[in-house]
Amino acid sequence: MAQYVGIHTQIRRNNTRSVLLLLGFPLLVLAAVYAFLYLTTPQYETGPAYDVNEVFVQTIPGVLIAVAIWFGIAFLFHSHLINSAAGSKSLERKDNMRVYNLVENLCMSKGMRMPKVNVIEDPALNAFASGINEKTYTVTLTRGIIDKLTDEELEGVIAHELMHIRNKDVRLLIVSVIFVGIFSFVAQILFRNMIYGGGRRRENKDNRAILIAMVIAFVAFLLSMLFRFAISRKREYMADSGAAEMTKNPMALASALRKISGNYRVASVKSEDVAEMFIENRPDKSSGIMSMITGLFATHPPIEKRIKILEQF
Repeated sequence: MAQYVGIHTQIRRNNTRSVLLLLGFPLLVLAAVYAFLYLTTPQYETGPAYDVNEVFVQTIPGVLIAVAIWFGIAFLFHSHLINSAAGSKSLERKDNMRVYNLVENLCMSKGMRMPKVNVIEDPALNAFASGINEKTYTVTLTRGIIDKLTDEELEGVIAHELMHIRNKDVRLLIVSVIFVGIFSFVAQILFRNMIYGGGRRRENKDNRAILIAMVIAFVAFLLSMLFRFAISRKREYMADSGAAEMTKNPMALASALRKISGNYRVASVKSEDVAEMFIENRPDKSSGIMSMITGLFATHPPIEKRIKILEQF
């Protein structure tokens, strides 16, 4: 009963976080715009604060419309974009009865509607869930994880991904990915403009404005990434515990994670946004200060810690 309440509490929290993200990221965009206007306003003008506020108020509708358009396009086409970035294709019942039956049986045990099943033709061992509603929910598996795990281990992995869907983790993550993409896109455009957009012919004030915009966009990007990664780390523990409860076999998932940890990098996936959806994704090992930095930006908790927790069930 405690697990049941925990799951529904997590769903409610993720729904709340989704709303906060929908409100918070546009506010962060507006804050970045205001900072840019304030820092680029000539300070010798009379009443600079009033001028900045007036210009800022005039820009608010345009900024919000641009954010809404970006979000709307990404929201509508996210499944196509993810499948394209992952190089995944649909896996039908006739293609692999074993996988299809495992997914179907787990969904039936929890009264869930069965999601789509996709496969990535890659020998690495990994999997992820995606989607924002029942029409787009998808579980994607690599060919390596299908071929190299036992039925019990694969069942544990699939249950883990189904828990991401059931907990609404996938919707929360996709919403955050969409908004973080705004800052990433702006920072890249400004950087390229700074490097290739005029050189010596550009006036100093133009260079200063672009440099200020780059710094603001980068800071906003880092803040949004930290929040997004904190969500990612926490959701993995919930999905692991939910999968253990769903399958009644935590040791199978622990065994699967142990195998995954030795070969989880999917070479065909170049998008970091897709990579962080996987059941395992971590930066290359480092030491000292770099280890602390990569730890802050790690999308997943250490797999060894996840295995240890599962072994204590």
